[in-house]
Amino acid sequence: MVWRVLADFPSYRRLFYAQVTALAGTGLATVALALLAYDLAPHRAGQVVATALTIKMLAYVGAAPLLTAALARAPRKALLVGADAARALAVACLPFVDQAWQVYVLIAVLQCASAAFTPTFQAIIPELVNDSGYTSALALSRLAYDLEAMASPLLAVAVLLLVPFDGLFALTAAGFAVSALLVATTALPAPTAASRSPRRAAASWKAFATDRRLMALMALNMAVAAVTALVLVDTVVLVRSHLGGTDTGVALALACFGAGSMVVALALGWLVERFGTRALMLTGPGVLTAGAAAAAAGWVLAPGPVVLGAGWAVLGAGCALVSAPTGRLLREAAPEGGLAGVFAAQFSLSHACFLLTYPLAGWAGGLDPVLVLVGTGVFTGVCAAAAAGLWRSGPATVEQVSKVAGR
Repeated sequence: MVWRVLADFPSYRRLFYAQVTALAGTGLATVALALLAYDLAPHRAGQVVATALTIKMLAYVGAAPLLTAALARAPRKALLVGADAARALAVACLPFVDQAWQVYVLIAVLQCASAAFTPTFQAIIPELVNDSGYTSALALSRLAYDLEAMASPLLAVAVLLLVPFDGLFALTAAGFAVSALLVATTALPAPTAASRSPRRAAASWKAFATDRRLMALMALNMAVAAVTALVLVDTVVLVRSHLGGTDTGVALALACFGAGSMVVALALGWLVERFGTRALMLTGPGVLTAGAAAAAAGWVLAPGPVVLGAGWAVLGAGCALVSAPTGRLLREAAPEGGLAGVFAAQFSLSHACFLLTYPLAGWAGGLDPVLVLVGTGVFTGVCAAAAAGLWRSGPATVEQVSKVAGR
C-alpha cells in the first residue's frame, strides 16, 4: 500500500503533510483570485485572471532554473521555509490591493517563491526514502495534486458560506505557514558537496539535450500539456455550450479526469514493479491517443455526459502514467550532484509547454468538438512516436552523464 511510506519514513511524512497543506491553500487561492479579479474589474475579470496565470507560467519557466542555481549553496531548510514565508506574505497582501497591477506583482512574488520551493522539495524526497518507498512517495504526491484539484473548489464553496472571499486568502496564507512550520521541524539530510555547486546545478539543464531519456520526456511533457490544456480550458465549453449542462456538470467532468489520474496513482507501485518506468511512461501518450479517439467516436455517435466523463477519465489515467513516475526517471538520469537542477529544469520545461497549449486550447474551443478531439489524438500520437524513438536506445552511458556534469 502506498500509505505505508508515511509510517515507515517519519521525515517524509512531515514533508508530505507540508505539501498537502500548501496545495490546499493554493487551491483556495485559485478560487479567490477569480473572485478578486471580478471585484477589481468586473468587465475584464477574465483578462486579469488570464494575465495572472500567464505570469505564473512565466515565473515557473524563467525563475526555477535561475533560483535553483543561485541558491544552490543556501541551506535547504532555510530555503524551503523562506519560500513558504514569502508565499504566505504575498497571499496575505492580496485582499488589500485595489489595482490589477498590484495583483500581478504579488502573483509574480508568489510564483517565484513556488519556483524555488517545488524543485528543491522534490529533490529532497529521494534522500528520505528507499527505492520502493520512493515509488509510493511519487504516488502520494500525484494523489495530493489530484485531490487538491477536486477538493479545493468544494472546500472553497464551504468556506464562502461562512466568510467573504477574502477569507480564502487568509486560509491560503495559513496553509503556507503550516507548511513552513512542518518543514522547519523536519530533520533533513545534509546535502552533498556536489549538490551545493551552482555550476553543477546549472549544468543539469544540459542533460535534457544529451540524455535520450530526458529528450523523450520532453515529448511526453508536450502530450500531457496538450491534453491537460484541453481538459482545463475546454471542458466548460463542451459541457455548457455543446451539451447544455450546468456548472455542476463542469465540476463532475473535471472530477472524472482527476479520478482517472487517481486510479493510476493508487496502483503506481504495482505498475512500476510489473512493467518498469520506461514501459509505463511510453504507454501514457498511447492511452491519451486512444482516449481522445474513443471520445471523438463517442461524440459522433452519441454525444453526452457519459461519453465526456468516460473519455476524460481515460485521459486522466494517461496523463498520470507519464507524470506519476517522472520523478523516478529524473533520479535515474540526474548527473552526480545535479538532482535539484534536473528537477528545476523539468519544472520549467514542463510548464513551458503550457505557454503553447493553453492558447491553442483556447482557440480550439470555438471549433467542432470532434475535430478538437481528433487533433488532440493525432498530436499525442506524434508525441508517443517521438518519445518511443528517442528512448529506444535505453539510458545514457556513464560517460555521457559524466560529460554533462562536467566531471
